[in-house]
Order: sequence, then C-alpha cells, then structure tokens
Amino acid sequence: MKYDFDEYVDRSGGDGIKWERADAVFGGDDLIPLWVADMDFRGPQPVVDALKRRAEQGIYGYTWRPDSLFEAICGWLERRHRWKIDKEWICWSPGVIPALIACVETFTQPGDRILIQPPVYPPFFKVVKEHGRELVQSPLRYANGRYEIDFDDFADKLKQSGAKLFILCNPHNPVGRVWTRSELERLEAICAEHGTIIVSDEIHADLVYEPNRHIPFAALSERAASRTVVCLAPSKTFNMAGLQAAYIVIPDKALRESFNKAIVDAHHSSSNVFAVTASRSAYSEGDEWLDQCLAYIRANIDYARSFLAEHVPEIMPADPEGTYLLWLDCRGLGLGAEELKKFMIREAKVALNEGISFGEEGTGFMRMNTACRRATLEEALRRIAGAVRARRA
Repeated sequence: MKYDFDEYVDRSGGDGIKWERADAVFGGDDLIPLWVADMDFRGPQPVVDALKRRAEQGIYGYTWRPDSLFEAICGWLERRHRWKIDKEWICWSPGVIPALIACVETFTQPGDRILIQPPVYPPFFKVVKEHGRELVQSPLRYANGRYEIDFDDFADKLKQSGAKLFILCNPHNPVGRVWTRSELERLEAICAEHGTIIVSDEIHADLVYEPNRHIPFAALSERAASRTVVCLAPSKTFNMAGLQAAYIVIPDKALRESFNKAIVDAHHSSSNVFAVTASRSAYSEGDEWLDQCLAYIRANIDYARSFLAEHVPEIMPADPEGTYLLWLDCRGLGLGAEELKKFMIREAKVALNEGISFGEEGTGFMRMNTACRRATLEEALRRIAGAVRARRA
C-alpha cells in the first residue's frame, strides 16, 4: 500500500514526550520539537491492525515469546542485512540501555576501563560512569564535514588503558556514519589484539541510505562473533520506542549465558504483550512501509541540507549515511554552547539536542530529528533562518 508521510497526526493531548514535554524540558514556549529520536509518522498498517486485534481480546496478562517472533527476527536480519543467525543467539531486554548496563556489569568489574568514541549517544557516558567504571575516550576525527575513526588513537587508547569493553555505535548517533566493512575489520583486529569485548549498538541498523550498507559487527567473522554483543530493536525502525522491545544477538554461548543471567537477575526478562505482537508483525510485514519511509526521510534530509546551504550558510549539516538525525555544525554562528542553546530555544523557537551533550567534541553542534512531516521541517528551518537573519542585522 501507499503510505502518506505528509499526514498530520495530532500528538497533542497525549503522553508522548517529544511534543507534550518539549516546552517544559527546554524552558520555551511554542517550540517545534525536533529533538528526541522518535518519528512523527504512523507505523505500518499491519502493525496497527495486529495491535488492535490483540487489544480487543481485553486480557493483557503475562506473555511469552512464541517461535513466530524468533522466526520473524531471523527472517528480517537475513533479508535486510544478509546475516543468518540461529534463534538461540537471541536474548531479550526492555531496551538497549538496560542491555548496555547488563554488559557493563557482566563483562567488567568496578574500576575497569571502557572505551567509547565521542561525540556519541549520551547514555554511553552514563552507563560507564554510573556503574563505577572508568571512561576512556577515543574521539572521532572531523574533517571536511565528515567523521572518521582515528585508528592510531584507538589502538593507543586500548593498549594504554587495557579497556575490557568497547561500546560501538553503528550506524552512528549523532554523526550519521555507517561504518564500512574495512573500518569495522580494523576495529575488530585491534580489539582482538587486546582481548577487548565489543558491544555494538545497532539500533539504527535498518535506517541506512543507499549505496551504504549496514554490516552487523558479529557478521564480520567467526572471531568477531565470539567477542561481540549486538544490540538491536524495532523501536527506531518502526517508531515503537514506547513498547520497549529490544533484542540482543550474542553468538558466543558463554557470553550469552552470562548476559542472560544478568537480565534475569535484574528482573528484566519479562515480555511486554504489545511488544511481542508489534515486533512480530513489523518484522514480518514492515518492509514496504520502511522502504517508503526511508525515501521520505532521505528527501527531508536533502531538503534541509539544500535550504541551509542557501539561506543559512553559517550552519553546515553533515550528510548522514544512516539514521534520521542531522548533525548541524553551528560554529559559524560564533556562539558558545550555552548561547547556542538559548538562541535555538528563545530566538528560533525550535527544540534540538545540544551537541555538547554528546561529549565535548559536540560543542558548537546541534542534532536535528528529520523524521517528521515536510511541513514541520520547513517551518522549523524558516524559524532558524529568520532568527539568523535577525542576528546578522
């Protein structure tokens, strides 16, 4: 069927964080919310229909995960990512962040070091620091509007720190890189040399634009599979973050059993009745919706980049290879981090994520969520352009 991503869906009066809480969180009024990473689009119709049928039963008791759910996930990974897995490799978590916490607590001890690559998703910092581990940072290298891995620094940091765990973000949030096979293989070789376990957050795996292709880290080789935990979910792909439906793929039996014990001990192993229904339907019948959604978002990204180049050259957006997040280099505005935040809220009247929240390397940047109606994006960009013109004057 043909989906209408320009359809207006009234999210006011509900309990969604993105729209209902934007003014309160940012301390503004009448803000256009392009911050928290969920979409403004209705999900695939088969998912909506499946949830309606399940809801109409009227009983929402304890729920198990049927074989059909495992089969849907395995089919999706093979169909979309050419990754054939055994269903026994699949573990469960209410979300990727609880899974990261389980990995930190299972595969490291208090005082151990864990490596990340900023600017990166803010919870990466928290799951390390809040659980008594030491943070090691190997920043991405930014040149000519594109981020690269500094492999020399990465290898030096692992060698010097003896980091037990490396948390990878692929596709990368917020910079939008989709790491190539050769880049991933170099990371894997360095980690193997130092005995480092890889936890790969691949929650945006399905949101990749041609000709780029997502490569699951554990699919690189048998050696990579023996040292890797891959975190996945339908939440970003199908706009169902509120259902808390992550799954974790761990090919190695010993790592898998240790992870599962941590999840069970934390009482995080139960199923959400609607998550089971929605995930199974999405992975079985969601291809058509996703293909159309990706085309729409890519067009939004192209529009935003073109608009900013013409009207606000002080702001230079990255060209994301994946995700629906646009990383904006706002340093041309000449504003400090706090000034930039206030400018966007008070003068432009848009709610964006502060770049500095992704690490010091994000100072002077902002993250924009483009998974919205074109009309919403156009209005937000007009507001930014108008605020910049007023500042120029």
